[in-house]
Amino acid sequence: MKTCKHISVLLALAFLAFSCNKDHATVGKWKISYNEESKGIKIEKDSKVLSNDLFASYILDGKEVTSKDYSSHQIEQSSIQDQFGEGKVFTVTYKDNSLPTLKQSFYIYPEKDYILTDFTLQNASGDVASNYMAPVNIVQPAIIENSDENRALFIPFDNDCWIRFQSHALTFDSLVSYEATAIFNNNSRNGIVVGSIEHDNWKSAIKMKSDHSNGLNTLVCYGGAADTLTRDSKAHGALSGETIKSPKVLLGSFADWRNGLDEYAEANAKIAPPKTWGKAIPFGWNSWGVLQFNLTYQKAMDVSDFFKNNLQNNGFVNPDKTLYIGLDSGWNSFTEEELKSFVQKCKENGQIAGIYWTPFTDWGKNPERDVPDSEKYKYKDVYLYANGKPQELDGAYAVDPTHPAIEDMMKKTSDLFRRCGFEYVKMDFMTHGAMESDKWHKPGIQTGIQAYNYGMQLLNQYFHDMYINLSISPIFPAHYAQSRRIACDAWNKIKDTEYTMNAVSYGWWVDKVYQYNDADHIVLRDATEGENRARVTSSVITGLYIAGDDYSKEGSAEGKEKSLKYLTNTAINAIANGVTFRPLEGNGEKSENQFVREEENGFYFVHFNYGENEININIPFERIGLDANKTYQITELWKNETIDSKSSISIPGKDVTVFFINK
Repeated sequence: MKTCKHISVLLALAFLAFSCNKDHATVGKWKISYNEESKGIKIEKDSKVLSNDLFASYILDGKEVTSKDYSSHQIEQSSIQDQFGEGKVFTVTYKDNSLPTLKQSFYIYPEKDYILTDFTLQNASGDVASNYMAPVNIVQPAIIENSDENRALFIPFDNDCWIRFQSHALTFDSLVSYEATAIFNNNSRNGIVVGSIEHDNWKSAIKMKSDHSNGLNTLVCYGGAADTLTRDSKAHGALSGETIKSPKVLLGSFADWRNGLDEYAEANAKIAPPKTWGKAIPFGWNSWGVLQFNLTYQKAMDVSDFFKNNLQNNGFVNPDKTLYIGLDSGWNSFTEEELKSFVQKCKENGQIAGIYWTPFTDWGKNPERDVPDSEKYKYKDVYLYANGKPQELDGAYAVDPTHPAIEDMMKKTSDLFRRCGFEYVKMDFMTHGAMESDKWHKPGIQTGIQAYNYGMQLLNQYFHDMYINLSISPIFPAHYAQSRRIACDAWNKIKDTEYTMNAVSYGWWVDKVYQYNDADHIVLRDATEGENRARVTSSVITGLYIAGDDYSKEGSAEGKEKSLKYLTNTAINAIANGVTFRPLEGNGEKSENQFVREEENGFYFVHFNYGENEININIPFERIGLDANKTYQITELWKNETIDSKSSISIPGKDVTVFFINK
């Protein structure tokens, strides 16, 4: 009995250690504490203060309320073990007679360079509703050293309308980045990463205001973003219920901001694991590069034969020894028998047939037209209306992903593709399905991202056995497709390469939330040889490796000849394993021009010259992570030439060099 009593006392003390009202928690390198005077949260990592006064905020009945507005609070601590590991949860519950209960939790893991936080609102006497919930509000964040090399990233919500990522000096008045951002010093690479890691209910963003002196005045990460850059014409929908929850936000401090964005992506992937493909990364062709609406059945058959007879046997082939031959927009001029015949031709030629669809659009923009495959509905029944009007983007009306007519179309379209034998589908103009709306058909849908998730779950249900490559689409949610095009359309010129590399410069990490990034189709005709090398390089260091010239019998001889020359370099093609290169720097005016990827036995180092004139460079060994005093064996892969590691190297205008540096 004495022993049992002793054990009971120890257990009680252990329980108290985790659940009593302590004002701080220390877990590994992290310390979280509540400041009674400011009513805010102090966050420290390795004794460095990230925030002296973090608080939560939300919109209630049109007015902003913060956690500082509450009259009382209570602190609890508990242990946690989840997909992020073992740690502690530091929870502050705020109460006030006139406000819903606000409960903010901080999830702390001793080995992580980040913490997570979210909050709930609960109204015991009825529902609470809000279309804005911000777990992170920081005034004068103490984030990085004072330097004119400090930067903040703009990350776009989607890849439509040729939008660009951007690295900004901290001289702006205000900046909004979507879903995530990094604030860092480009010289030291120290920085913080902030972003939402949940994408089921909210479109999230980070609002920053600079102090015009290399720092920030405020940083706010919130759910409820809806503006022209999320392609919305009305406010974000409101979550409502007895309890509603903010997005879960990652706040991390990193010695290298690039590692921080990689870890941000990996955190997203822990919550929503990427959709995988049991076959090798797609190499191949897409008809939108040159043929576009001139696509015909006979030309598609010619293309399949050209690849079989000229490229597959010369090294342009993925590790499965196959190619993906894809019909883009315009395939609907084919009969079903022609589609089946094309697929059979691809199979005979050792290829996988691909096709194209836009599930969330009406290109006819005729409200009285019957919805194909669901004739009991007209298109006016399925539009996403904003303020009573159909929403138009890119020349098409947006349709409601939750409407049964759209599910009917998915079922019948997937049945057609499966009957014909297609295994790969390029899905385009997906952002239309995420628009905020006056209402949705499905009960319980309250926000555009909820509707998009619903539609994408249906898409997975009906196309589950096919490879899905998203084209124009939001970055998040990401777990419904194996790959996503990293930017908007790109063709053959150096400007197309530079534009593609802009997205790789600051969005390379997206290959951790999808299995692969996609650099879009490579067109070689009507461009210089340097532009050809640059465009091919932009593809192999990004992900999918897809050609786009016209290889039919009537197609350009130039495009075919250049493809035989530039798509068959064994050393270059070996790079294309689906692991995207990272930027060496983060302060480019438009796109970075230096990219690296570490291998077991060395580094790939790529240097683009987007300009008209020749430039001379020296390989920046220290920035790459190598000893500048050592001599390395270096090969330039396009020319298969050995390079003197101590010499200056010239790069012609509108060209690229690709080096492999042996460790």
